[in-house]
Amino acid sequence: MITSHGVLKARNRRWTLLALPAAAAGLAALAACGSSGSSSGHVAVAAGSLRTAHVGTATVLTNSKGFTLYSFAPDTPTKSSCNGACAVNWPPVKGHVPASGINGTFTTIKRPDGSAQETFNGHPLYTFVGDKAPGQANGNGVNAFGGVWHEITTSGTAPAGGPTSTGGGGYGY
Repeated sequence: MITSHGVLKARNRRWTLLALPAAAAGLAALAACGSSGSSSGHVAVAAGSLRTAHVGTATVLTNSKGFTLYSFAPDTPTKSSCNGACAVNWPPVKGHVPASGINGTFTTIKRPDGSAQETFNGHPLYTFVGDKAPGQANGNGVNAFGGVWHEITTSGTAPAGGPTSTGGGGYGY
């Protein structure tokens, strides 16, 4: 015989089992939409500052968490060509971000959504979701979304040669 306590326990277990996939889906959706948040380390926002780091043989710009910054070949000094799905995979560095001690010209451009994006020496700046830890440059040399991506060196240009990190690439968007 099942007591009322046993029935409630079974119902609670069933609701818990039903709620787990919904909660997981919600978290996945939040993570996908949260690519503009700073918790992933991929988007530099006004808090923090840009800095430099040695990645492979190059000295590159990074966000405050040490993630490599990139430029997109189709961009111009006044316009980003990376929007929609592109900007999900290559989140733009939003707003004006302090960069003390780095020689070069920092400005912002207006994105199609009205937000500001940081630029360095005429290159709009992005991070890459394929970089899972500081010091990686998995996006360097990747041809995706209509152009080639390059890590930004302290001179504001792409380094000579291909990717500077090990285990990179393979992202055929």
